[in-house]
Order: sequence, then C-alpha cells, then structure tokens
Amino acid sequence: MDQEAVQGWFAGRMPQGWFEGPSGVTVDREEILIVGTLADVDAGKGATDAQKAQARAGRIKQFREDTREQRMRIAREAEHRFRRKVSWGAECGGQRELFTTLSLPMMTRLRMPERQVLDTLVESGVARSRSHALAWCVRLVAEKQGEWLKDLEQVLQEVQKVRSAGPVTNA
Repeated sequence: MDQEAVQGWFAGRMPQGWFEGPSGVTVDREEILIVGTLADVDAGKGATDAQKAQARAGRIKQFREDTREQRMRIAREAEHRFRRKVSWGAECGGQRELFTTLSLPMMTRLRMPERQVLDTLVESGVARSRSHALAWCVRLVAEKQGEWLKDLEQVLQEVQKVRSAGPVTNA
C-alpha cells in the first residue's frame, strides 16, 4: 500500500480546522493510524505542569467526543477503500493519546534464555504474563532505540521507492 496515497486521501477527507497542520498518518499491514495536533490550551498564567497536563487531557477528550461520529464515518470509508482498520489519536502540547488502536497477537518462537527473561519479568511483577512481558520489551526498545528505529524506517521507505520505480515483471 502506498503511504503517500493514504496520506493524500486523508488530507483531502479530513475536515478543515480539526488539527493544526496536516495529521500524521502511519500505515502498517493491519491498521492505519491518524494522529493530529490540537491547538495547545491556555491553562492560565502560573499554571502548574499538572494543571497544564489536565487541561491538555481535557482538550483531547473534548476533541474525541465532539468528532466521534464524523471520525467513524471517515474510518468506514477508509476501511472500505484501503482494507485496513483505521485508528485515531490526538496530540496537544506534546501530550499524545491514541483512542482505539488494534491490539493483535503476534507469534514468536523463543529459546529458553529468552523465555527466562520473560518469566523473570512476570515473577518480579513487572508484567502480568509472558505476552505482557514481551510487549513491555518491545515498548522499551522503541523508547530507548527510537532514533535508530526512525533511521531504519526511513531507509525502508527509500527501498520501497526504489522497488516501485523498478521494472514490472509478469511472474
């Protein structure tokens, strides 16, 4: 699926005024995630970080409730067109919340040392189960190696561009 085509479709379909600037569109094999930036809140002069965080959470919640029907209508159209589920999120003042994203089971084969890592996380109370521990590990890698992962994603996008520009075979 062409990321640019999906981004273009959503750019044309998104109502004016929902977000500051274009929304972020992320596509994987199962899902399309749309995250837009909302105007930051004015929590008042001298507002604490906690007050600002609560005001931003309130702004995101208001957006989610006020746009629910329209977002669902757009999602249905996109799901029919692109054959993937559509999820939404919003960001306000650097505070990000995803509304309804897919949580999919992933199969993997682990040898004893890797299983021991998961079991240690479960036994210590860091995770509820092996699957929760594995998800925790993936989030940790994403957090600690975020720049490296971004570099990999950029390289993959370049590879996809080169492949799409290459010769077409009728195999």
